[in-house]
Amino acid sequence: MGARRPGRRRRGLRVTAPEGTRPTRPTRSGPPADRGGDRRPVRPPLDRPRRAAYEAVAAVHRDDAFANLVLPIILRDEGLFGRDAAFATELTYGTLRNLGTLDAILTDAAGRDVARIDPPVRDALRLGAYQLLHTRVPAHAAVSSTVDLVRSVAPGATGFANAVLREVSSRDADAWVAKLAPPMETDPVGHLSLAYSHPQWIVRAFSEALGGDLGETARLLIEDNERPPVHLCARPGLIDPIELADQVGGAPGAFSPYTVYLPGGAPGDIPAVVDGRAHVQDEGSQLVAAALADAPLDGPDGRWLDLCAGPGGKAGLLGALAAQRGARVTAVEVAEHRARLVSLTTRDLPVTVLAMDGRDVGADPKLPEQHFDRVLVDAPCTGLGSLRRRPESRWRRQPSDLPPLTRLQRELLGAALRAVRPGGLVAYVTCSPHTVETHVTVTEAARRSGVAVDFVDARSLLPAGMPGLGDGPTVQLWPHRHGTDAMFLAVLRRG
Repeated sequence: MGARRPGRRRRGLRVTAPEGTRPTRPTRSGPPADRGGDRRPVRPPLDRPRRAAYEAVAAVHRDDAFANLVLPIILRDEGLFGRDAAFATELTYGTLRNLGTLDAILTDAAGRDVARIDPPVRDALRLGAYQLLHTRVPAHAAVSSTVDLVRSVAPGATGFANAVLREVSSRDADAWVAKLAPPMETDPVGHLSLAYSHPQWIVRAFSEALGGDLGETARLLIEDNERPPVHLCARPGLIDPIELADQVGGAPGAFSPYTVYLPGGAPGDIPAVVDGRAHVQDEGSQLVAAALADAPLDGPDGRWLDLCAGPGGKAGLLGALAAQRGARVTAVEVAEHRARLVSLTTRDLPVTVLAMDGRDVGADPKLPEQHFDRVLVDAPCTGLGSLRRRPESRWRRQPSDLPPLTRLQRELLGAALRAVRPGGLVAYVTCSPHTVETHVTVTEAARRSGVAVDFVDARSLLPAGMPGLGDGPTVQLWPHRHGTDAMFLAVLRRG
């Protein structure tokens, strides 16, 4: 894969409507030969892919659901597969990714704030606007099918919906951005926010993490709006990645020796995933876990600790590596249901799962101080590094989320520094590039820990030749540079 070259702005994935979803000519009820019969037109039934996408988007906004959890259930219940399932998935995720820009356009087209539109109508209009501006669905089909959808959820609003969507269709996406976005010269954050559908505070955070480079910030925002590929982790000692790639018709990863890029299909149907020889995991997550396992270490090396293990991806990779090296992993997860997921993910591996709070190091005999040789802190965070996979998160997270999260991050890292033995290693990882969650948390936690620590240059622990790793000693991975989630890694050695 290598580094991503700067390119022209890309729009969402272009798709066509599945067969049978375009409007059909009205049909007649009753015997056609009977001139006195009922000749009123019967509207075609609402197509299931669009209905499935609507139900998923509505669940996200109505119930605070996660699209990656509710959409598969909806697709299964609707019996949608293949092209229809792909179309419903694209509509769902594309609408959620572009929500901010779509809402600005709908506000202008409707002549009222989108917040004043009834929620069922609002979600249907969002889906319609996405089809008009980001897919190859013909405008008449996008308008007609969305009006049919509105008729099914809010019959009195069909005329309103028709008028709004026809106004939306009067411009393409670039023309709408040109009309509504503030000038780049005077308000670059506001412009990028509307042009690429990210909240302004997130645009600022990304720009700061990228050293204020607005061009690179734009490339990151573009990549955030692309549909991400599925990455598999071939567990070392259980399946060779080349063998796994051959089995799934995929390709080996660009950087991690355990990664396979899945070209399509349901990962849960892959035999190697079903029997625990592989699991779904972003390549960046694999790289940071493997960096801890591969870092040079003097002295004993048999006791590893994953302090925030749920749902178990990194614990699975560490467990497979530990099995090859005669080590054992203790995986700690405070939420019992997530601890059960870790147990399932690491079955048959040398992993002991503890359902407890990782901050209890030293207060619980199961987590003694100065006991472990390698410790991973995959800390809870805002998740800003995986917005391409969880698009609804960009609209739910707020700056007010940071203080409690960074306090928890410092406490967990402090616990890890107590848990590791002198000379042992601690890897601090977040799936966020926000500097408050990365550099500030690490330096503050190390300062407050009361123990001597040295930073290990994490760049040397990643595959040779990886581009764009910065000046060290910490590493920030990026979707637009590395094709991974935006994972941060700091490695500390206790004195």
